[in-house]
Amino acid sequence: MAESGKSARFRLGVDVGGTHTDLVLLDSTTGETRVEKVSSTPGNPSEGVLEGVRRFLAKGVGAEEISFFAHGTTITTNALLEMRGARVGLMITQGYNAVQETQNQARDGNPFDYFYDRPTPIAPQSRTHEIPERTDYAGNVLVPLDDDAVRKAAKALDAAGVDAVAVCYMFSYMNPAHETRTRAIINEVAPRLHVSLSSDVLPRIREWPRLSTTLVNAYLAPVLTRYIRDLSRGLDGLGVKTPQRFLMQSNGGVMPFAAAETGEKTVHTLLSGPAAGAQAAAWVARASAGAGLVTLDMGGTSADIAFIEDGVPLEVTEGAVARRQVDVPALDMTTISAGGGSIASVAPGGFLTVGPESAGAQPGPACYGRSGEQPTVTDADIACGYLNPDYFLGGAQKLDVAAAERALDARIATPLGLSVREAATGIRRIVDERMADEVRVFAAKRGLEPRAFTLLPFGGAGAVHAAAVAEELGIARILVPPRPGAFSALGLLCSDVVHDYIRSELSPLSRLAPEHAEELFAELETRARADLASEGLADADASLEREMDLRYAGQGYELRVSLEGIGAMNAAALAAARARFDEHHARIHGHAAAEKPVEVVSYRVRARVAVPKYKARELPAHTGPAPAPKGRRQVWFDAARATDVPVFEREAIGRGGKVKGPAIVEQMDATTVIPADWDGEVDAFGNLILTYRGPAR
Repeated sequence: MAESGKSARFRLGVDVGGTHTDLVLLDSTTGETRVEKVSSTPGNPSEGVLEGVRRFLAKGVGAEEISFFAHGTTITTNALLEMRGARVGLMITQGYNAVQETQNQARDGNPFDYFYDRPTPIAPQSRTHEIPERTDYAGNVLVPLDDDAVRKAAKALDAAGVDAVAVCYMFSYMNPAHETRTRAIINEVAPRLHVSLSSDVLPRIREWPRLSTTLVNAYLAPVLTRYIRDLSRGLDGLGVKTPQRFLMQSNGGVMPFAAAETGEKTVHTLLSGPAAGAQAAAWVARASAGAGLVTLDMGGTSADIAFIEDGVPLEVTEGAVARRQVDVPALDMTTISAGGGSIASVAPGGFLTVGPESAGAQPGPACYGRSGEQPTVTDADIACGYLNPDYFLGGAQKLDVAAAERALDARIATPLGLSVREAATGIRRIVDERMADEVRVFAAKRGLEPRAFTLLPFGGAGAVHAAAVAEELGIARILVPPRPGAFSALGLLCSDVVHDYIRSELSPLSRLAPEHAEELFAELETRARADLASEGLADADASLEREMDLRYAGQGYELRVSLEGIGAMNAAALAAARARFDEHHARIHGHAAAEKPVEVVSYRVRARVAVPKYKARELPAHTGPAPAPKGRRQVWFDAARATDVPVFEREAIGRGGKVKGPAIVEQMDATTVIPADWDGEVDAFGNLILTYRGPAR
């Protein structure tokens, strides 16, 4: 996707986190990057984004020179976590109003918990309307749609003050006509209501996941569309009028604002923020010949973990966010409440705990000096000497060490009979072990061995805690990117435009007519091309990737099988798909059943449009003296004693520069802690590579 115009010079990536909003500006003419970090504005996240843009403009960047804007956000995730979405009504096939209540047999935690309490329904029975209509499994109409019932329901929901309506009819993925007609009637009767159709949001089998995903989409669509419109107006007001405005999706690709504004793809943004960091890690991995990486994105409120194999993030098509079933393609990630703002407290039994509550951006950790009184992980870090109170965000924000120590003393140390240093090191140990345990469990579920991977920490706090986490896991190599604090924002400059399409239709593979399979794929590809055209993207720039969801007959789950290189559907192509499925099943589950019949469950198409990306520049060879510390600082690696360590400026360590631990490396957006038994060296692309040299573990 080419950029045009003499002024097309800068590409801007923005990541909105719980504490800070990070902006990375790439000069496409020189390859230089600039970084800004501003406090997030939870009340209206667009205000923090626009403030960051203003800072670039104040430093001489022309608004008309910004030719590309990509944005990762947690606005939909936070709205779902905090249940701040729209008021939703539901229209469902007559006789099936209990699907939302019944759901399925899945339970969080203990499956034998008789007192398990399901999440509060997004559309309660008082706002659920049964509509006379029925389509069978093959898409044949058994009961025509009752238009009058739809009109009556739409008027009732409008009068009840709902903002959005979810429509989920039986087997609508086989024949969406009734849902499409329902939307037309709602638009006629109550045009202010947003409508989410299951045949648009998730046209695939299994009633509860399809209904749940559609409900979540309806719940969040007004939130996202309102935010995108506010942000667009703000950018226009600043003179940043590029039509190339994109939003990160959970699948690691971006979509144009135009696609987000319709609300149909809202549910695809639930992991928008974390996905950007994983995508940046994948870009680093590909540049490093496909190195295996495990990411540790530790920000202000949480830590996100992902594995990158062969330069590609692991991906899933089913999952849950805030206990809500959401079955759309997403990068395979896990998140725990372990961020710099995670609050430490003493549990009733006298135990020290960390999280899940976070101080967020307002008031933030006690050391921020914004009236925060709760001690956090960041307060523990500064009390241990890891952070420089005069160099936080490059000196733009001063940290109050005394306030951090007072909070630690009053809330943790005194109640537990500890010193402030013991309280601080205890908090760090708890949060480090929690992150390491999460990596272990996440890896075990996927048959991976963490020791075989390189740890890639980023986020504001990732590099502060990385070495401790690596030692817990037995990982001997850490890669700290040049701008770890803004790494997720950089990921937005490393992503393609990606749209996913799916259509379920069950059929034995042996009886599937190749021409019918080709017809189904062609339908999805036609829809993909139409969407790209409506978003102003050239069809000639798009690549279309096909997949099938296959399973052995009788199985309750299926596997995605890529059809890359197979070509148009014919008998040979279907045989090749079957062979790939057997191989994939053996790799994932340890066995295959080549003698068993296979069923096709769904057809998938991924449309990808490449955009110009960030390219890491090789640093010039360093010919000067070894890097010299800019100072020294007392650091408590344990509570028993302080260690006097050298402090280095990251930018002063050139290519090939070496730093022997213990040491601290500081930069504007992050701090890297190098304990004893670790050595650091800057590689050709400015990455700080830490290597463990201590005793065998």
